[in-house]
Amino acid sequence: MRASAIEFRLRMAIVTIAVMLGFWSPWIEGWGIGRRISLLEWLASELSRLGLTSSTVATPLVIVFGTLISALGALLRVCGTAYLGSEIAKNAEMKAGTVMADGPYRYVRNPLYLGLWFALAATAFIMPATGALVSLSLLTLFLIRLVLGEEAFLSSKVGEAYRAYLRAVPRFIPRLRPALPSAGRKPRWGQALIYEMYPVCLFFIMAVLSWTYNNRLMQKGVLVAFGLSLIGRVLLRMNVQSSRQEKVL
Repeated sequence: MRASAIEFRLRMAIVTIAVMLGFWSPWIEGWGIGRRISLLEWLASELSRLGLTSSTVATPLVIVFGTLISALGALLRVCGTAYLGSEIAKNAEMKAGTVMADGPYRYVRNPLYLGLWFALAATAFIMPATGALVSLSLLTLFLIRLVLGEEAFLSSKVGEAYRAYLRAVPRFIPRLRPALPSAGRKPRWGQALIYEMYPVCLFFIMAVLSWTYNNRLMQKGVLVAFGLSLIGRVLLRMNVQSSRQEKVL
């Protein structure tokens, strides 16, 4: 059930492929399974069809729900990266260091994976309904595998200090009050906002573009957000490398 080292190394590529599969949904034309309408539209129509709310209220209600999910994803990702550091968040290998007990890590052990799940759940609103189901199911399973793999690795490398952290802080459902004192780590908000450009832009897409009721425009927004995220991460990497060279000199 645990993810392998190669899965961890290729985690973002695997996530990207699963998201692309959700948007593509080849089984709709190939096997006639589902319809090519967005999950947002499908949920709104189902709420109206079941008589849970009127048709005029259904779509705004789903949009607000999707916006809240995207906001939660952006908040968890930005806060998690601000305290952990983008250089660790992007690392291709599992690293064992000191136990992180600051910021959101005092409330939940995996704010980055949890934030990623919420960001992907918000992205699913723009996919075809069946594509959203397949993509989110695959991603949920993969993220659980990543979490289990990291926990096993850190338990073996860090030892009792990490196992005590596991006992004190829940894996996915945040505590209302932290069980551990702050370690005094300073967050790097600017770096985190650049590194987490995708979930931040996704919140804008859900909060603003979804009210145009134009799913094609929202899909284009996702592509732009993904492109900006890649550019931001490249710029951060160049900045880190430049800083290291300056220290050497």
